[in-house]
Parts: sequence; C-alpha cells; structure tokens
Amino acid sequence: MFSLLLSCPPVAEDELVAELYDAGTAGIVEEPGGLRAFFADDTDAPALLARFARFQPQLRHEEEIDWEQSARDSWPPLPVGERFWLAPSWNTDPPPPGRIRLEFQPGMACGTGWHPCTQLCLEALERTVRPGMTVLDVGSGSGILSNAALLLGAARVIACDIDVDAVLVAREHIAVPMFAGSVDAVRAGFADVIVANISSAAAEELAPEFARVARPGATVILSGFEEDDLPEGPAPRELLCRNGWACFLR
Repeated sequence: MFSLLLSCPPVAEDELVAELYDAGTAGIVEEPGGLRAFFADDTDAPALLARFARFQPQLRHEEEIDWEQSARDSWPPLPVGERFWLAPSWNTDPPPPGRIRLEFQPGMACGTGWHPCTQLCLEALERTVRPGMTVLDVGSGSGILSNAALLLGAARVIACDIDVDAVLVAREHIAVPMFAGSVDAVRAGFADVIVANISSAAAEELAPEFARVARPGATVILSGFEEDDLPEGPAPRELLCRNGWACFLR
C-alpha cells in the first residue's frame, strides 16, 4: 500500500480526481498540500509516478488500514446554498428538513460539487429555476447541475459537453438527455435558463450562441473563472463570489 500526494490547482481538481479513479486508486483525501491518492499494489508505483509527474507526486508507503473507508469518510454530506444537501452516493442519511438531496459520484467526470464554481452555480440555479422551465447545461461534466435543475422542478433539461468520455460516464448516473457537442447544436429560443461552468475565454466565445438559444427574459449563469478573469461583455445583473472564484447571472 502506498499513496501519492499530488499538487493541483483547485480548478483542475475534479479532472484529477476522475483520472485517479481511472488509474485504480482505492480512495482520495484532501490535504493542505493537495490531493492524496491511495493505491494497493506497490508494483504500480513507478508507472503512476510517471503518469502523474505533472502534479509533482510525492510517494509515501502506508500502513495496511482500510484506506477506502478512510477516503469515503473524507467526503461527508455538505449543505450548499439554501436548499441543497450534497451527498456522495454511498451516504444514505436523509437530508435535513427543507433541503434536497443532490447526489454525486466521486471519480466521475468534472463536477463533484465541492469546487466553489460548482457551488456558486447551484446557488444561482436556486435563484432562477422555477417549475416548468427549460434549462440548458453547457459543459455539463458529471451532470450535477443538470440534476440540480431537475430537482428544482425544471420541466426539461438538456446537457452537453465536448468531452465524449464525460458524457458517456454522466449518462450512467443522470436522467437527462446529454449529447457530445456544444450550444451551437441547440435550436434558437430553447432555454429559460442557461448554465455554463466553463472558462472565461469559452464564455466569451460562446456568448452569441447563448443569446441565440435564450428565450426572451432568460437567465444566463456563467462560472468557471476567477474574480480577476471575468469574461468580457454586458455587465451581469448579479455577481456571486467565493474564495476568489466568480459566477455571473445575466
């Protein structure tokens, strides 16, 4: 049994978690220096050190304890916003009164819900989605925002991502139509709410498409960027910020 401590910027953590589970980790915990991933077979160490070299891995040999359970314990349920109760799939505890259980799968494609941008998007969805609305989730990753929109009462949710593998994984867990592609494949005047947890550059590039697919009076929720890297364009009607990250509502 050994572990690798990997140094990773917050914006890349979801992607790294997915890659670590693909590599066969027994579990992952967060530490001040980054993410620590545990592996059972010591003979895998050289290959994994090479695979994750870009994250400056630090190897440590571990005692034989139940690291899988230890890793699960590091993903406790988490309240987000006013209504959501973010819980890993193995946790069966009921949510507190007044909160909606929003399940996530550690190790899926980007989007465990623990990143500030995802949490800001969830809070923005709370403010905008009403029963009967149509929601478009662009750059959907794990589909957690699509699932949240359904739980808030959206009548129709469509999701897309340019990462084919992310779409294939998410389809196994999220009960909304998802396709590999982007917003340019969606018909005009489709959505009451558009949510896109993407980069600032991508948000600027796709702005004309967001305007095309939005219904009159629609809300566009944009996140995935830091406060000092806001996308250019019309001023938002509301700006949410947390830990240096930002979310627009337009």
